[in-house]
Amino acid sequence: MFDVLLSDDEREIRNEIRLFVRDKVERSLLLKMDSKEKEYPYEFIRAAGSANILGLRFPKEYGGRGLGWVSEMLAIEEIGVLGIALGCAYSLPSIIGEGINKFGTEEQKKAYLAPTIRGEMICGEGLTEPRSGSDFFGTNTTAIKDDDSFIINGQKRFVAGGIGADYFLIYARTDFENKPHQSLTAFIVERDDGVEVEEEYELMGCRGMGAARIVMTNLVVPESRIVGKLNEGADVFNAMMVPERLTSAAGPIGMGQAAMEIAARYADKREAFGHSIRRYEGISFKIADCATELDAARGLVYRAAKVADTGAWCRKEVSQAKVYATEAGFRAVHEAMQILGGIGYTDVYPIERLYRDARLATIWTGSNEVQRMIIQHEVFRDILSQDRSNQRDVELDTPGAHKTEEKVYREESDKYLPK
Repeated sequence: MFDVLLSDDEREIRNEIRLFVRDKVERSLLLKMDSKEKEYPYEFIRAAGSANILGLRFPKEYGGRGLGWVSEMLAIEEIGVLGIALGCAYSLPSIIGEGINKFGTEEQKKAYLAPTIRGEMICGEGLTEPRSGSDFFGTNTTAIKDDDSFIINGQKRFVAGGIGADYFLIYARTDFENKPHQSLTAFIVERDDGVEVEEEYELMGCRGMGAARIVMTNLVVPESRIVGKLNEGADVFNAMMVPERLTSAAGPIGMGQAAMEIAARYADKREAFGHSIRRYEGISFKIADCATELDAARGLVYRAAKVADTGAWCRKEVSQAKVYATEAGFRAVHEAMQILGGIGYTDVYPIERLYRDARLATIWTGSNEVQRMIIQHEVFRDILSQDRSNQRDVELDTPGAHKTEEKVYREESDKYLPK
């Protein structure tokens, strides 16, 4: 049990969220969202805000609790039991709030962050565009300075809360001469500025989150709504990717855990050939593997959260957690459906809904292929920078040593060749 790794306060917040999920979220809300009767879970956000469980990490003066990343991961894992849509709704105040809390002005924090944490305002973010998905810095949305305002033109798609959000954090190109990473600026754009919904998506899962393509045509946004500094949107984006990807990692653990528990109870009661099917290794070993992988995923997620709590660079740890946890969660749901057999493919059990939801987790917030690209980059950087540092030590500390870098690498590689 991971309880041995948690503090008393962390266990307390986990139990509080667990009770909220059990007692404050109606099953009818999940069914209405999945059947597309509900365009956005407003009542869920209001209830979470009233319970003071949104934006747990943020300062108390803005409505948060001043807790750490681990507490937030515990919370999102519990919310994840409900599926990816409510997990997304719960996470957005943390994701958008990270940008505003770290880079926003005091006025922005009071006007947007505080009411968002109270559940009084709904937030969304505009990242993906029709011509740029994982290539975030290839954005075509533009913001042209006009006196003390900016004129924004462009569109964003797959916006959770495209229908429902009161305001969006939008990234637009403001410098047309510099490199992409030095050309974007983050803006707070209110729906009433003139944001138009061009298309509402029919999704396989994550239903009821108002996912849409939004269009901005000659929107006038005051300069006072820039988050951070002009042309330094990359800093805001990189900060937001920590909660974006960590919450994407923790949520599927909850989905996988819920599916595994349903499958285990079913396997204990369901009989075939004179025995409960849990007696057959073809079934019981699936439960064993799922439990092991979900615990391993927790280890990666909580490690990344601990590193994030220190304020240290945690790009590799976050990406590792996102890759492994989303895939482990999906495998758990997949195996749960296999254990239930035909009945798992129906809507009698929530497995089929969780299956549709869990599939998205490996795609959004930076696909797992992109996460692996980040991981390998960080690993190579760490190893090669260490090698170069060692080489400098040889040259500085050993009189007469003239080993070239190539020779050092060859000698290091030779250690692993068969004798």
